[in-house]
Amino acid sequence: MVNREEIEQFSKLPTGNVCDANNKSGNMDFNIKPIDKKSKLVGPAVTVRCQPGDNLIIHEAIYRAQPGSVLVIDAHGYTGAGPMGEIVVIACQERGIAGIVVDGTCRDANDIEELCFPFFCRGFNPGGTVKESWGTINETIQCGGVVVNPGDIVVGDVDGVVVVPKEKAAEVLNKAAAIAEKEIKVREMLRQGKTTLEIYGFDKVIEQKGYK
Repeated sequence: MVNREEIEQFSKLPTGNVCDANNKSGNMDFNIKPIDKKSKLVGPAVTVRCQPGDNLIIHEAIYRAQPGSVLVIDAHGYTGAGPMGEIVVIACQERGIAGIVVDGTCRDANDIEELCFPFFCRGFNPGGTVKESWGTINETIQCGGVVVNPGDIVVGDVDGVVVVPKEKAAEVLNKAAAIAEKEIKVREMLRQGKTTLEIYGFDKVIEQKGYK
């Protein structure tokens, strides 16, 4: 189980470092982006699967989720309506939910941005939804082309969303922190006049492959 300290450490790392440390995997479809580019999202997943155009199960999931968790919603990529808007976000904030990732759209985008709530989606659509069909909560889903299990760590920023399997969280965190530390040194070496070819040894790779 990932603890609060590890969540805090993940929040300091860019998604690129996390993805690299996660064997360059777990990154969702590039269309799933934050409403507010300044958003930073980290937390364990509460997985939800809903029917396209129906948000009944989402309302139930809000009140099953623990504070600090992230609602990760498989809406089947449906963009014909916005299953969530300002009201749902306020409900999530009152519950202490860390954010939402939905493989679909939302509405009330300006209002959500003003609430400073991390919300990641494919886009916006003012269309309304029905409350007629059930779904699932805390079962394995796919969101943005990535398999997500309950409790997996979800990390999001302006670049997109990365999902880290919960059993690998500590390992990925340590690797990502090491990558971030190395990049500090790389930036300094670049400012001192060295090239990326020298720093990473790409010049030798190019030579070995006979590209020169």
